[in-house]
Amino acid sequence: MASAKGKRRSWREKLENPAVEGLPKVVDIPEKWRKMMGGRRVLVPTPLMADEEIRTVRKGRLITTGQIRRRLADREGADSTCPMTLGIFLRIISEAAEEDRGNGKKRITPYWRVIKDDGSLNPKIAGGVEAQTARLQEEGHTILPGEGKKPPRVNDFEKTLV
Repeated sequence: MASAKGKRRSWREKLENPAVEGLPKVVDIPEKWRKMMGGRRVLVPTPLMADEEIRTVRKGRLITTGQIRRRLADREGADSTCPMTLGIFLRIISEAAEEDRGNGKKRITPYWRVIKDDGSLNPKIAGGVEAQTARLQEEGHTILPGEGKKPPRVNDFEKTLV
C-alpha cells in the first residue's frame, strides 16, 4: 500500500493507522461461519488493541493467539475475535517492532512471545520460526523441532502461559 505521496507506508504507520474507520467493531456473523469464528458476535479489533495485549506479556512468559482473541473479545463484549484479522495484525506488530528496533528503540513489542494454541511457532511473523526460536531460547524456553509440515513448538508451553 502506498500513501498519498506514493511512498510506501512503514510498518509503524500500518500499526497506528488512524484511517481504519469503524474499528473496533463487533459484527454478527452468519450461522455458517459461527463455529469457525467462535460465536455469533465477533470483534474486529484494531492493530493497536492487539499490540497493547502483547505488551503485557513479561519475559519468560507466553501467550497464545487464542488467549489474545478471548481477552480482546471479553473486553469488547463479543463472543470471540476474528482469527484472520488477528493473524494479519500479528504480522504488522512484529514487523513494526523490528522496524522500531532498527530505529534504535530499546523497548519493543515482544511479539515472539505469541504462540499458536498448540504451542507451535508462527512462521508468518518477522524473521519466521528461526528468529522466534532464537528469541524464545534466549528467554529460557526449550523449542522442540517441527514434525513434517508442523512448525517447531515450545516444550511444556502451558507452564509459562500468562
